[in-house]
Amino acid sequence: MARGGVEPTGPRLNDGDETASVSHLFYVFNFRFWVQPRIRRILWLAGYRMRLGPARPGDLVAVWGHAASARRGEARAARRGAALLRVEDAFLRSLRPGRAGDPPIGLSIDHRGCHFDATRPSDLEHLLHTHPLEDPALLARAQGVIARMREAHLTKYAAVDPDLAPPPHGYVLVIDQVRGDASVALGGADDATFHAMLKAARAENPGARVVIKTHPESRAGFRQGYFGASDAQESVRFLDTAISPWPLLEGARAVYTVSSQLGFEAILAGHHPCVFGVPFYAGWGLSDDRHPKAANRRGRQLSALQLSAAALLLYPKWYDPCRDRLCETEDCIEALAAQARSWREDHAGWRGYNIRLWKRGAFQRFFGAHTPMRFGTGQDDRRQMSWAALTPQDRQVVRVEDGFLRSRGLGAALVPPLSLVLDDLGIYYDPSRPSRLEALIEQRASLRPDQRQRAEALILRLRATGLSKYNTGAAPDLTALREGTRLLVPGQVEDDASIRLGAGSVRTNLALLQSARAAHRDAVILYKPHPDVEAGLRPGAIEAEGLADVVLHGVDPGALLEQVDAVWTMTSLIGFEALLRGLPVTVLGQPFYAGWGLTQDLGPEITRRVARPDLAGLVHATLIDYPRYRDPVSGLPCPVEVVADRLAMGEALPRAPLLRLLSKAQGLAASYAWIWR
Repeated sequence: MARGGVEPTGPRLNDGDETASVSHLFYVFNFRFWVQPRIRRILWLAGYRMRLGPARPGDLVAVWGHAASARRGEARAARRGAALLRVEDAFLRSLRPGRAGDPPIGLSIDHRGCHFDATRPSDLEHLLHTHPLEDPALLARAQGVIARMREAHLTKYAAVDPDLAPPPHGYVLVIDQVRGDASVALGGADDATFHAMLKAARAENPGARVVIKTHPESRAGFRQGYFGASDAQESVRFLDTAISPWPLLEGARAVYTVSSQLGFEAILAGHHPCVFGVPFYAGWGLSDDRHPKAANRRGRQLSALQLSAAALLLYPKWYDPCRDRLCETEDCIEALAAQARSWREDHAGWRGYNIRLWKRGAFQRFFGAHTPMRFGTGQDDRRQMSWAALTPQDRQVVRVEDGFLRSRGLGAALVPPLSLVLDDLGIYYDPSRPSRLEALIEQRASLRPDQRQRAEALILRLRATGLSKYNTGAAPDLTALREGTRLLVPGQVEDDASIRLGAGSVRTNLALLQSARAAHRDAVILYKPHPDVEAGLRPGAIEAEGLADVVLHGVDPGALLEQVDAVWTMTSLIGFEALLRGLPVTVLGQPFYAGWGLTQDLGPEITRRVARPDLAGLVHATLIDYPRYRDPVSGLPCPVEVVADRLAMGEALPRAPLLRLLSKAQGLAASYAWIWR
């Protein structure tokens, strides 16, 4: 490290941190850089090293945008002949505003100016002026980013509720901002501009309803907006809920803004907003610019994809809070989407039923980060969840179960999960009625290019690392087997809910093995007992010799699947894992992955499954959309790719000694049925 450099506190990078080159040293005279480690960390990873001491000519002095505190740094830079480095939040920031304590997930680091300062060019404006922005791959990425933001209801502050309905379609949307914000004054606007905008919105849309959207900081009570109660006259109303901007923009007939980022999102949503200030998105032919200086220095005609490519892909520095590294926009979006999903589903609080004592710590970490969970009976307005296998079918409750990339170790051995699924319709292993997973699979019968790319990359990742649900056992040695088709028959837990609810006429491991041998007289049949059964924790043990050519004990399913030719199963998840590896799968029951045209189905038909997704669609629904994931390292909600990395590297939650004792006790009482309580 160079003399005087100050490294931010925080976790080290897994790769690249030690060898990153020092591209810039900078000085600060702003308390914000010292008290917010996330800002320092992003700057550090971007190659900027904070330095103590007086700046010299040619050095950099970093300031936070055009905040009042920036004046000290500006004065020092001018006095010392140093250059300014203006740092600001990126266009996707966090769940809540910075004043609520949430750190940013991205920064704009600008050597020319600031993106909201229309008085001088910024690095973003320079990009929009000079970059060709014609690369088809870049524009395809921009299109995928916009689609994903819309789908995940992401905006600068992502703590929005997609279930909140906008007003009836056909309103005029007027966007308020907060008083004293530098983006207003430096965008060539003031108090009078906002009232002129409202007057124009009413005059140009006679008879239309006008909806004034308040700023999230105004709604939270941090700062006042420009509009007040006196402006709510006749057909004008305020909207101060945590509504998602995407359905709000979809229902608007026109959008009016001064310099709000919501105007940028309006362009991404297909609007041509009326803009009364000079924000970064004005002057490029994408808005109805009412400010006389909007076209100054600009004038290039851009598409919405080109604008978004520069503003979302090229300009910011994005940060992955789980892996502690800089990342692409898409990775940052998935990190924020995971946090947003957690907030949306959990912030009102949960009450859990039938959640065993040893699981409650993991559930609290998964679902209690915003409002602590409560367990057992009680009277309140919280949403209710219950462990699916212990929930009566007629109970109106959200069902919860382990996900499909669960852990390194067995659930029956009390290893905490890294993924859980919530299902408000049914549960994935119960084919007697629809489940949320089933609905998602139907939805993913058609994939966008970005969705397909992500699902296919995940499939390759899982195959390369050999990951499965529990990730236990060793790679088998099958070199001594006789020649022939290798047919894997996975045993199951015979009292498991997936057998009780989803098996056909073949309902035991012995019957499964007998049916496989009857159908494949000459095959080399490999029988793999279920790991919970092998551990003596659940029922289903059989004498397989004579029907199977070999019984495989303690083997890793991922490694095993790479050495077989086909799978014959009732409802085992190994059937799904075999599909990931391109193997033919014969199904005798009704698992979630059957009935879509991807398996040979010998069990009862599920007539409602008429969609025909391909493997990428099935994987997207099953591993990306359906489960919730929690990173065992950072403790944050995360996308599936983070958990895949943790499992591949062995960075999973260790079991506490107490849980090991509970595991042994559970093995002695495996048949004990917990009652609803």
